[in-house]
Amino acid sequence: MLDNPQYSGAMCTWPEIVLMHGVSERMPDLAQKYKCVVVSNAAESNAELMKKAFERIEMDQYFYLFVTSKELGAKKPEQAFFVNALSVVGADASEVAMIGNDYDKDIAPAHDIGMMTILIAGGDSDYPKATHKIKSFSELAFL
Repeated sequence: MLDNPQYSGAMCTWPEIVLMHGVSERMPDLAQKYKCVVVSNAAESNAELMKKAFERIEMDQYFYLFVTSKELGAKKPEQAFFVNALSVVGADASEVAMIGNDYDKDIAPAHDIGMMTILIAGGDSDYPKATHKIKSFSELAFL
């Protein structure tokens, strides 16, 4: 989902929740093939509130688990955020792909602990810790 700086509070209470381009088209296929987990740094939400936001836009069904920095006791880009998330999910870093749109908060720290990383970003900048770089979520068809 896209952050919207004009709204405050838990995302589930926002008047409008907007998905990244391509998410609604790709998630059904991804959820059939992978265990998909929302791991969020949302400042105003815990896992229950995050799930409610996904329920509002009928996307909750594609996710196995919802976890936020509140449950993890750490925030991105701290490595503890990612290490604790792996523990909650019950997976090794080598079994997980981190998909994110913030190189410094999502991609670099996840890469540093051994996760495959998929950066959603436009432009031609170099992102050496991104295993893959795509311009939109709809490009996840390669997985």
